[in-house]
Amino acid sequence: MTTTFGAIGSGRRTRFFLRLAAAMPDRLRVAGVVTRSAARAEEITAEWGVPAFRSIDELLRHERPGYLAAAVPWDAMPGAIREAAAHGVPVLAETPPAPDLAGLRSLWNDVGGTGLVQVAEQYLLMPGHAARLAIVRAGVIGAPTSVQVSSTHLYHAVSLIRGLLGAGFDAAEVRAGAFEAPLADPLGADGWTGDDTPRRATTTIATIDFGGTMGLYDFTDNQWWNPLRARRIVVRGSIGELADDRVVRLADPTTPVESRLIRRDTGVDLSLEFRDLKHISFDGRVVYRNPFDGCSLSDDDIAVADILARMGAWARQEGPAPYPLAEACQDHLIGLAIGESARSGGPVTTGKEPWAA
Repeated sequence: MTTTFGAIGSGRRTRFFLRLAAAMPDRLRVAGVVTRSAARAEEITAEWGVPAFRSIDELLRHERPGYLAAAVPWDAMPGAIREAAAHGVPVLAETPPAPDLAGLRSLWNDVGGTGLVQVAEQYLLMPGHAARLAIVRAGVIGAPTSVQVSSTHLYHAVSLIRGLLGAGFDAAEVRAGAFEAPLADPLGADGWTGDDTPRRATTTIATIDFGGTMGLYDFTDNQWWNPLRARRIVVRGSIGELADDRVVRLADPTTPVESRLIRRDTGVDLSLEFRDLKHISFDGRVVYRNPFDGCSLSDDDIAVADILARMGAWARQEGPAPYPLAEACQDHLIGLAIGESARSGGPVTTGKEPWAA
């Protein structure tokens, strides 16, 4: 079924949505884009063939889509969420839903009870992470006890840690520190820089004590794009460990065994099929199957398209909530605590917030 949504904002993230919809029009359709800039509106319509509007009201008078996807700057996000909810339209908000703790509390007070707000936190839907989550939830390594993430930043990393641990909304103690070291940074969001000069880069490391389970956060500036810094994930459990794509666990009291998560990618070597991810398997069993097989999408594209499609199914009451506002608020709460602890040098304990109910 085709998921139809409207977009609020006209920046890089909205163009991401437009590109995905253009790549698979049978799965995703953009009803229109809301932007305050007349020039940007003309550009979007000319480039993508999608109508652009100056307000949510105008868009909804033209067509009422299944939901609105808000992709605006941090300081504008709470207002966009409130306005969409005031129209009674489900809204998929970009991360984070509000810039700071006061903003999270105020936003929750205003819209938390509407049941209309989900958040576009896609990391657990990325194929590799989704496969790892399936392994953990299947009990292969026993009860998960700790998660180490060195990949992405703050709320995104916290979503991985909390999701893999199954951590809820209880208080958590955060201890963080930061240090600088020289690092070349040849690739960024806008492409290759042509500069290999090492410059000072900050690495932030934090422990998150959930009371019985823990997370380890490790992030270096621009680690998302910098090819000189690897991305790593470790999930430790009561009878084994998952490290990236390697899994070791006890088969019986004297037999540790090792297996791997195996990707099937086509279009490699003599495969004449299109370049595509088909599935990820573990011990001969498929634990993740690409829901957009045949579209030749990157892993990140797959995850974003997946949350857009899941949001559509949820808005039609045909599927579970993709990522509720409460979860995203908790992720950002802990991410803010990491920053606060790194600045102060002391521990920060998060409280039990209103969304925990």
